Amino acid sequence: MVANTLERVKSELLSWPGVVTKTHRFGGTEFDLNGREMGHMHGSSWADLPFPMKVRKELVEKGKVSPHHILPESGWVTFYVRSDEDVQTLIGLFRMQYERLGGSSNNNKKLRQ
Repeated sequence: MVANTLERVKSELLSWPGVVTKTHRFGGTEFDLNGREMGHMHGSSWADLPFPMKVRKELVEKGKVSPHHILPESGWVTFYVRSDEDVQTLIGLFRMQYERLGGSSNNNKKLRQ
């Protein structure tokens, strides 16, 4: 586990317009945009994110994520944080969700930097 992962991810995501956080119904910290869940984190160890099946399949095939730890046949994926580099990868996955769910196009330049 990487120290302060949750706080690092939370700080970044909450700097994006429209992102809010709340306690997830199954525990952990949920990140929402426009009333839709972008994903949630279980402490600093792992995150679960919902993607369309086509995107989920591609991410799993490329080895970027694992099938969801409880619902492996769904569009949900699980991303395990094992290193500092994984924190940036996780932020990138949340960025994919942000853009997919209609995050501000005015903010996309900032998100890619």
